[in-house]
Amino acid sequence: MTATLTQVSIAEALTTVTPDGLPFRFTAYDGSATGPEDSPIHMHLATERGLSYILTAPGDLGMVRAYVSGDLEIEGVHPGDPYELMKMMLNHVHFERPTPSEALRIVRGLGWNHLKPPPPPPQEHLPRWRRTFEGLRHSRTRDKAAIHHHYDVSNTFYEYILGPSMTYTCAVYPAADASLEEAQYEKYDLVARKLDLRAGQRLLDVGCGWGGMVRHAAREYGVRALGVTLSAAQAEWAAAAIKRDGLEDLAEVRFSDYRDVAERDFDAISSIGLTEHIGVRNYPSYFGFLLDRLRPGGRLLNHSITRADNRYRSVGAFIDRYIFPDGELIGSGRIITDAQDAGFEVRHEENLREHYALTLAAWSRNLKSHWDEAVTEVGYPTAKIWGLYLAACRVGFEQNTTQLHQILAVKLDDEANAHFPLRPTWGA
Repeated sequence: MTATLTQVSIAEALTTVTPDGLPFRFTAYDGSATGPEDSPIHMHLATERGLSYILTAPGDLGMVRAYVSGDLEIEGVHPGDPYELMKMMLNHVHFERPTPSEALRIVRGLGWNHLKPPPPPPQEHLPRWRRTFEGLRHSRTRDKAAIHHHYDVSNTFYEYILGPSMTYTCAVYPAADASLEEAQYEKYDLVARKLDLRAGQRLLDVGCGWGGMVRHAAREYGVRALGVTLSAAQAEWAAAAIKRDGLEDLAEVRFSDYRDVAERDFDAISSIGLTEHIGVRNYPSYFGFLLDRLRPGGRLLNHSITRADNRYRSVGAFIDRYIFPDGELIGSGRIITDAQDAGFEVRHEENLREHYALTLAAWSRNLKSHWDEAVTEVGYPTAKIWGLYLAACRVGFEQNTTQLHQILAVKLDDEANAHFPLRPTWGA
């Protein structure tokens, strides 16, 4: 006698792995549903392909694939700013791994045919193990490819999100109601003040993006500033901005790896958002290179996203495949340790994580307000990815999953003189 397999509804399967329930309404193409009926947010799994994505890539990757492909639909939040959904998912949805017998029952009930992985969306980058054709991890060739994937999307698209400053790093809000532009100006000026920039000095800005720090140092402080970026699109935009601002005599942005900078004896170095890309195991050589490029008494300001602890782990499949290929995060303690071991004296550090949450909220508002133009520029799937990414990161900074640290260090002279004042001088 042959046993009859019992079908399992999609909502039943979801309930099994979320024992605390869902804070939003969920429905599926098989007619099943779970979660509060009166929730303003409604998630709908529309296709069998979407179910296959979720079953074959458990965790955030499968859901992102279904969402990007249009197989997982969300109502009640704007795709440019799904912050309320992300807050619910990250704060109130607890996934519990089913027992082996439960997992077998679910898969049997849903159908073995759903265990064949569909092709991933074209917006997805290759998994790390398949990127070897680009070189070893954090080789120059592979770093260049990773930067191209993220930063060469479209300068116009970034203008929609970032606003006039074209600054893709954490702003510093002098007040909670400050505008994004005011906060980005304050960030650059805080970096300049911490570095004690003065007219006639030389600044190196590694990972300079669209040249915001380079132009600020030249325009506001009369500093001769050199920036380097691995993004050709960023370098092209920055060169045009330097010319537009009449700063050609003081400012330069090169399409170059920072490790190819031959000049030495800089008075100051700023690194704003680069550390996340270079790989934790490369910190010693990174800080050693920067120390070698400074004059005695020269200062380094390292501004980077960090974890809340110093335990190394992956950034997660969604971020690695869709946002920052090969990106790595660690705590500020590891960064400070490697800077000190390279020969720097660390003089000051601060955590600005609340400021990054405010920055991300502003970028999300920009994307939402320019939604139609953004979709026209990069396509609906890519625009949705960015809406999801910005909102999820905002929750991460609010909940202390991630932080933003500025670390100020100095290269001592031969007599261990830091050429540093007795008290900080970089007040507002």
